[in-house]
Amino acid sequence: MPLDTPHTAQLPRIAMRAEMLDAETEFMLATAWRERGDEAALHRLITAYMRLAISMATKFRRYGAPMNDLIQEAGLGLMKAAQKFDPGCGVRFSTYAVWWIRAGIQDYVMRNWSLVRTGSTSAQKSLFFNMRRVQAQLERKAMARGDELAGYQLRAHIASEIGVPLRDVELMTERLAGTDLSLNASQSGDEGAREWIEALEDEAPRGDQVAERDHDLGAMRGWLMAAMEGLSARERHIVRARRLSDTPSTLESLGIELGLSKERIRQVEAAALGKMRLYLERERPEVMGLLA
Repeated sequence: MPLDTPHTAQLPRIAMRAEMLDAETEFMLATAWRERGDEAALHRLITAYMRLAISMATKFRRYGAPMNDLIQEAGLGLMKAAQKFDPGCGVRFSTYAVWWIRAGIQDYVMRNWSLVRTGSTSAQKSLFFNMRRVQAQLERKAMARGDELAGYQLRAHIASEIGVPLRDVELMTERLAGTDLSLNASQSGDEGAREWIEALEDEAPRGDQVAERDHDLGAMRGWLMAAMEGLSARERHIVRARRLSDTPSTLESLGIELGLSKERIRQVEAAALGKMRLYLERERPEVMGLLA
């Protein structure tokens, strides 16, 4: 496969030397791969159209991605096209492959544009790759008429031209205008200034919440232990194994351990829980709402 070469920089040179396939040869190779899994035919087909993938990759250089990475993604798109292409569909492979190559490159560009995902829907993707071009066209037309489009008017025209909601245009404008900043960056240029990460709200529970939670848990644990005092030793063992263990025992494993059937274990467990409920309803009615 072309992408197996150790140096991606060699791909353009290799691609330029590749053969040009006529329609008949292309059909033969695609059929051999689809029907017989002929890897040699697949290799020849991909190698012949690698120049197409590289040509499309060069159109996305302005987005700042390394050219080698763009070529790799274009090559992956080309291979996906070869895997899915039906030679009997009546179109040339190059026509079919263009869509897969472009989709692969666009997904890569959007994934790597920002640490924050820029967008994944078809509308967001269309905006990402077309908004600035459409905006420039609208501004040129307005200038030719002697008009000036305000920010809101311009965004509304862009939404209408591309066929997406105005809200999507506003969100994409904000995303493209911003840049990724480290949370460890200083809020000002002064030495020893506070970092942005220090301004984030701590999502951990507050000290008073932790104390209140620990108090409530301790109280409930005491009530449950008191309720278990009225159980037999076997009932306590089953309740602990089934309800109070980090890895609860199964009915089957307890049955084997105690020499009882699974149904008998279930009955004993239900009876024990019933006794505990009656105790709590009688002695600690306030806790029943918490345990419901």
